[in-house]
Amino acid sequence: MERREPPQTDEGWYALHDFRTIDWDAWREASSRVRERATEEGIEYLTAHEALEDTTEGASAVFSILGHKADLLILHLRPTMAQLDVAERQFEQTAFAEFTDQSSSYVSVTEVSGYMSQEYFEDDGEVDTGIARYIQSRIKPDLPDAEFVSFYPMSKSREPENNWYDLPFDERADHLSSHGEIGKQYAGKVKQVITGSIGMDDWEWGVTLFADDMTDIKQLLNEMRFDPSTSKFAEFGPFFTGRRFPPADLAAFLAGEHVPTGTAPDVDQETADSTHRGPPVADDDEPTHEEVDAEQFEQALRTHGISLSDYEEAGYGLIFRSTADAEDLAAEVSGLRKNFDHYDTHVMTTVRADAGHAGVISLWKNQRAAETAAGFLSDLDGVESGMGALLGDDVDEADETDESTSHGTDEDEDLRSELEDLNIYSGQPHGEDVWSMVLYSEADPQEVYDEVDSMRERFDHYDTHVKTAVYTAEMAEKTAIVSIWKTQSAANTAGGFLADLPGIVARAGEESGFGTMGMFYTVKPEYRADFVEKFETVGGLLADMDGHLETALLANLDDENDMFIASQWRDRDAAMAFFRSEAFRDTVQWGRDILADRPRHVFLA
Repeated sequence: MERREPPQTDEGWYALHDFRTIDWDAWREASSRVRERATEEGIEYLTAHEALEDTTEGASAVFSILGHKADLLILHLRPTMAQLDVAERQFEQTAFAEFTDQSSSYVSVTEVSGYMSQEYFEDDGEVDTGIARYIQSRIKPDLPDAEFVSFYPMSKSREPENNWYDLPFDERADHLSSHGEIGKQYAGKVKQVITGSIGMDDWEWGVTLFADDMTDIKQLLNEMRFDPSTSKFAEFGPFFTGRRFPPADLAAFLAGEHVPTGTAPDVDQETADSTHRGPPVADDDEPTHEEVDAEQFEQALRTHGISLSDYEEAGYGLIFRSTADAEDLAAEVSGLRKNFDHYDTHVMTTVRADAGHAGVISLWKNQRAAETAAGFLSDLDGVESGMGALLGDDVDEADETDESTSHGTDEDEDLRSELEDLNIYSGQPHGEDVWSMVLYSEADPQEVYDEVDSMRERFDHYDTHVKTAVYTAEMAEKTAIVSIWKTQSAANTAGGFLADLPGIVARAGEESGFGTMGMFYTVKPEYRADFVEKFETVGGLLADMDGHLETALLANLDDENDMFIASQWRDRDAAMAFFRSEAFRDTVQWGRDILADRPRHVFLA
């Protein structure tokens, strides 16, 4: 009898999905003092675990569950099962736990298998750096800061006519590859955490999906239902659907109020996003704080019990004074700090109580990063005033306005008109001006993509965001990160975050007075090879043109038919000489039949 070889697996963090129902009758009958104590201890427990006070790695989050199966989901990821065990039992020690019952639970561990990369499991196998990082992101995942969660357990069929475990490895791998192609179509919309549970729970895997639009999850799963990997071989357990909220909103949850509290329909959405969904992208350049000298700032720090000597790398500091309760403010700042910690320029951010007020202290390595953070911190509850100071010699010259990249002038309108005459969109693909922030990185493209993918989720919360994508080419020395916004200030603010991506070496426009002529082409799939060949021909003509510095063709990592031509020129006149040339006009005419849309040019921010 032939015995099938199981795929090798590598495990990461252990997971506990702890589903709780609340005894609402007991809650209503309890005294206000008892409810207050229970709420405080519940918030304390949830806040501490989300802040990882019990560990150096992992993640925790709390969700409001819809329907009769549960009221709450407390989700923990921890490096060891012992830590999960302690986290579960510690909850039972809280006064809040007395009003809950564990209606369901699921124990599992994050895993990847040989279906994804057999080379990863070979002793002498050389694994692509991007694949290795991707695998690490699967077994040590971040919990996405998305509104909705959907969890379900599943197993593979062992029915005689459709027995997954009787299939050869290659056939199983093909099924899963086809299954994965469907998931790729939802990149940026739906995030997943896959955990294995053979020997740990009743099913073989747990699937946790995160999205800001629940219909994206529904559509993804609907498409997958028709894939043979699912239609023939998948068996599903119960589905749980919920909405994430911060621990500080537990009282509102128990009171039947809207959670997260800052996202109620009658609350300004931009303020809500800044509180509960990570930093917003600022749409104005108004100052959020008063500039003071370093000595005055250090004195203010000392009143909050902080010595600048402990943070020698700090180049710029911020202090905001708030009338909000310090504990409530700390919960808000905790969410911002998680975003700040993604960037190497962040030194520290904390909250300190001071004579009936609260102080928010944030230190950064340079002024530009600090002033970007200031826009978010100034929106915190109760903020009345703020101060900022340069603490060292690290002056971020990129903060200074460069007249060569300013926009909205008559000259820009002339350029727009000339390009429009050539049948090229010029900054108005969505009916209004858009601005493009283009940066280049020498880091591994997959590493850049993973970072941008996480950042893009936050950008997508804001109406000013049009698109952020990573473009690369096999022969290109640099990867391009393109972020397009409806306002120039929003693009510039986004650039402050994008500048901290790994391997950033340049911002388009820094090399010359004109910078990148950003041309975007959507190519019909059947003509992609023809388009690339035509570019090579045109590239030869460009090399001989006066004022031409460099031109590269790159493709969107999410859509190979979305092409970006980054063309560096000495000045505007040199670039426009090419766009007025017969060679370019012939190219445009030729492209009418192979392009799915008109070419687009966007201004640089």
